[in-house]
Order: sequence, then C-alpha cells, then structure tokens
Amino acid sequence: MQPIVRAFEERDQDAVTALSLRAWAPVFASLQEVLGESGVYSQMHSDWRVDQKEAVRAACGAEGMRVWVAETDTVVGFVAARLDHRESMGEIYMIAVDPDHQRKGIGSLLTSCALEWFRDSGMTLAMVETGGDPGHAPARRTYEQAGFVHLPIARYFKKL
Repeated sequence: MQPIVRAFEERDQDAVTALSLRAWAPVFASLQEVLGESGVYSQMHSDWRVDQKEAVRAACGAEGMRVWVAETDTVVGFVAARLDHRESMGEIYMIAVDPDHQRKGIGSLLTSCALEWFRDSGMTLAMVETGGDPGHAPARRTYEQAGFVHLPIARYFKKL
C-alpha cells in the first residue's frame, strides 16, 4: 500500500513517538559502539529513550515547525521541518520511519514533502544534519539520493 503524507495531528503523537524510538534504537546502539568506553556516551545519553521521547514531543509542538506523517493503515513515518527566513533556508529538523516500513521509499517521500514546502515558501537552500556513524548510514543515503551535498564536519567529545 502506497503511503499518503498528511499534516501531523495531535492524535498522531503517540504513534510518532513510538515509531521514532524503534527507528532510532540502532542509531543509539551505533553511537554507543563508536564512543566506546570513553564514558562520553553515558554522559550524553544516560537514557536516550526518555530524551528522544521529549525531543519528538517538543518538535511536534514547536512554534514554526511543520510536521507531516506518512500513513498506510497506521502512521509509519514523520518529518518535522522549519524555515529560517533570514538565511532563506529550510531545515529538516527530525525524520524517522518505522523499522518495519524502512527501505520502501517513505523517508524519500517525507524528505520530498519538506523540500516542496521549502521551495513553496521561497527558501533557496535546504539543510539536514545526521551522524557519520554506521547507524546513520540509511539516513545519509536518503539525503544523498535527494541531492543533498555532504559537508564533512569533525565534532569531538571528551568526558570531563
């Protein structure tokens, strides 16, 4: 069944939060592996599920944020995006696809939805950030297929 994309509604919150946690579990496992025994991971993500649940809820309710869901018979993905009129730039702030529905083009569909909104809003640039670790590889593929150009950035952490 081809998903439809529609505006987020308050009734979608629990489904969006739940699918996000399932989608991001491998990402946080990858981050934990990359950061190793340095203590940085536990300092940054003592309970990533609690932190991410709050981050998703905050994004879905943030002023100026537009949120869409992909839906088949249930909500299977979401994207949250915002505009920076000063920079004439749209930002894909948060995106997730339920693991049972990944690799079916839903992430690309949601990305396209945000990009269309950016264009229609007069933005001349689009931006999305993601990790360079193995857990973020599917996200990087989606963004590269959508025409985003990767800008390598080095970010270092040390537990004090």
